[in-house]
Amino acid sequence: MAQATETKVVALCKKEKNDSFVKVRKRDLERLSTEVMQLRDFLPKVMNRDLIEMLQKARSAEKMKERIGQEQEQLKMECLHLRSRLDAAQSECQKEREEKLFLREQLWESRERLQQQAEFCTELGAASCTLLWSASGKEEAVRDILVEGNLQSFLSMAGQILESYVKSLDGEARAEQQDSNSHEQQFVLALAGVVTNVAAVTCGRDYLSGSAHVLLDTLIQLLELLKPGVCPKLKVLMLMALYNVSINVKGLKYISEFPGLPSLIWTLLADGDNEVCLHALRLLQSLLLDEGAVALVPLLDDTLLPLERIRMLATSSRHPALRQTARETLEDLGSLRASCLDPIGTTFDQVKNTLSPKSNTQR
Repeated sequence: MAQATETKVVALCKKEKNDSFVKVRKRDLERLSTEVMQLRDFLPKVMNRDLIEMLQKARSAEKMKERIGQEQEQLKMECLHLRSRLDAAQSECQKEREEKLFLREQLWESRERLQQQAEFCTELGAASCTLLWSASGKEEAVRDILVEGNLQSFLSMAGQILESYVKSLDGEARAEQQDSNSHEQQFVLALAGVVTNVAAVTCGRDYLSGSAHVLLDTLIQLLELLKPGVCPKLKVLMLMALYNVSINVKGLKYISEFPGLPSLIWTLLADGDNEVCLHALRLLQSLLLDEGAVALVPLLDDTLLPLERIRMLATSSRHPALRQTARETLEDLGSLRASCLDPIGTTFDQVKNTLSPKSNTQR
């Protein structure tokens, strides 16, 4: 009915759409009024509270739908943004992964080149120092080295290399590995051999005794670090160097003042290598010749004094030089004890019996 009324009004308005007033026939107006009255009576019956609430709910649902649509659109935009960032991050990650792989390959190549360079330098150092070791066996060569004034830097470098090498040893496995590495071992032995040859010459001993105290300390400390049976050749060369220095009065005085040196010699005498024992005994003999050797007298009664070991070397060793040196050392120890504890005069056999424990006790 409402739709029909609206149609009629529209039709009436079309007659005079350009004028401010609209002419309507009385009969049409009455009919329109009747329809309006009918709508007034009919609308309250249709537009009840439930319908209004339903319309409000529909309006609210429509607004919620619009809001949800907007939120979905916003979430969609955010999702697209996050996806774009994810793609960029994945692309960057892939790029970094490729760069990392490239850098790792470069690192491997650099390590390989460094290893090759280290092996080359070790081989070159071994060859050069071996030649220098051989050349330094002549007194004229040592004098020329001293005249040129480059010995101090060489000795400093030699001490650092020897210290680094000894500290790198890690037990017997590492020692065996080093023994099989001929270039590295030859390099270190050649350095120690040069120092030994320098100390074998009078002018070289004078220089080491006065200007190479750091190197002498390093040699003694390294002998303390090396375990029995490890690097016997290196031990022998360092002991020979210390023995050569001890021939000099100043050198002997400096070495004898090193704390713990007697205990170190006792430890070296327990080494299974005959050459190590031989040169340890020779160094001990040099210490006994020092005017300050009286400081060793209290150690003669020390239970750690390896008299039994020295006696065994003097009687049972198959190494002639070691056997003879052990006998001479026993005589020197006996003479020292006799001169300090029995100034009246005692025979060597009596002193030896004093130093030696009773045979029954040993058996």
